[in-house]
Amino acid sequence: GGGGISCVLQDGEVFEKAGVNVSVVSGLLSEEAARQMRSRGKSLKAKDGKLPFCAMGVSSVIHPKNPHVPTMHFNYRYFEIEEADGTKQWWFGGGTDLTPTYLNEEDAVHFHKTLKEACDKHDLKLYPKYKKWCDDYFYIKHRGERRGIGGIFFDDMDSPSKEEVFQFVKSCAKAVVPCYIPIVKRHCHDSFTPEEKLWQQLRRGRYVEFNLVYDRGTKFGLLTPGSRIESILMSLPLTARWEYMHTPPESSKEAEILEVLRNPKDWVH
Repeated sequence: GGGGISCVLQDGEVFEKAGVNVSVVSGLLSEEAARQMRSRGKSLKAKDGKLPFCAMGVSSVIHPKNPHVPTMHFNYRYFEIEEADGTKQWWFGGGTDLTPTYLNEEDAVHFHKTLKEACDKHDLKLYPKYKKWCDDYFYIKHRGERRGIGGIFFDDMDSPSKEEVFQFVKSCAKAVVPCYIPIVKRHCHDSFTPEEKLWQQLRRGRYVEFNLVYDRGTKFGLLTPGSRIESILMSLPLTARWEYMHTPPESSKEAEILEVLRNPKDWVH
């Protein structure tokens, strides 16, 4: 039940592909989705094997044309499940993260500081906790590297109260534009070489690998009967590349970003 709206821009002047999904869906949780949730510690009591759920969220992925402008993703969502005895479990989840092709420390610091300020309004413990969670979640195990330079990520947030968690999520969502758009404006007219564009294509390949192999949101969408596949795969770039055994030269700008992806940094201290 329910549905959503997908808005996608392709072949723009600044953004090669950029999308926003807004969804409000309900139905019965698939067995595979319920299994995933139980593996995270959720105690879900089904009635006759059925678990009614409702979920809503907003998500966006932006893949810029210029390799000096990072890819950005954010998603904030609310989930509710009705158990056999009529009780409801609810939680919020989401996050915002940055995936640059090349490392710019000034951009990284700005991005993380803006997210930290949004978290600090609610609890000083949240940013360091959710920054680490982000680094751990967006991890491409088979490559031994993160998808990007992180940001914040959280799931199963159900305390102290629904209203307080909602206020926190709103603060995070309102930080999306100020954490990202100044970076876009700073670099969207930077010159770049064909070699830099090629490196962007290879990094986008890694982005695709994470989203299709590990991302829980993508998996949940693909496991939901009747879901709109085009909207679920909206997060994938318009173009990407996979080269066999590609390794950048030592001490190159390409090797610099790989070092950070393999060993996450503290950007705000």
